[in-house]
Amino acid sequence: MADLVLTGGRIIDPASGRDGIADIAFADGKVTEIGSDLPAIGAEIVDVRGLLVVPGLIDLHTHVYWGGTSLGVDAAEVARRSGTTTFVDAGSAGPGTFHGFRRHVIEPSPLRIIPYLNVSFPGIFAFGATVMVGECADLRLLDPRECVRVIGANRDLIAGVKVRVGRNAGGSSGTAPLDIALEVAEETGLPVMAHLDNPPPSRLEVLSRLRRGVIS
Repeated sequence: MADLVLTGGRIIDPASGRDGIADIAFADGKVTEIGSDLPAIGAEIVDVRGLLVVPGLIDLHTHVYWGGTSLGVDAAEVARRSGTTTFVDAGSAGPGTFHGFRRHVIEPSPLRIIPYLNVSFPGIFAFGATVMVGECADLRLLDPRECVRVIGANRDLIAGVKVRVGRNAGGSSGTAPLDIALEVAEETGLPVMAHLDNPPPSRLEVLSRLRRGVIS
């Protein structure tokens, strides 16, 4: 027996090829039936005419280390108003801060968070309206050995290596941060996500270094 029925919404489910107006019934948080005029005795009925009903959405570029980085947002708050249930975190935490991200945000979250490890030791730490310090501007913060160590200790969770390249994130570091990220990726067998901001380095310098599987 259903405990919740959404009526009259446009149901879109790419996995099954469904796209049409229908009712959808749930019990214990799971879909039990999709169709027209579903029985709803004892169930909560919500009229969703004019709205989309879709599976949980995946956001491919987020920063959800809330409280741990200056640009982090609360994934649960975003999920409530966006329908997002999987968040790919694009390098909020680096080797020096990832343990806190995992314990205090990822593990307690009811949502799925897939993190990329920032190649810079502190991750993204000074991204704001009045303070802007690129995490790759000082190459002393980039230690590939630390990245490899933290990835090895968190292989069940870390999906790739994140690097921001350009004048804003790297100052005068040029392509060195990208080269270090690629080195880490090569050793760990993970992909790189490369964020390009303003030159230098030039787009050509960056693109000529990218390999198959890099996300940019």
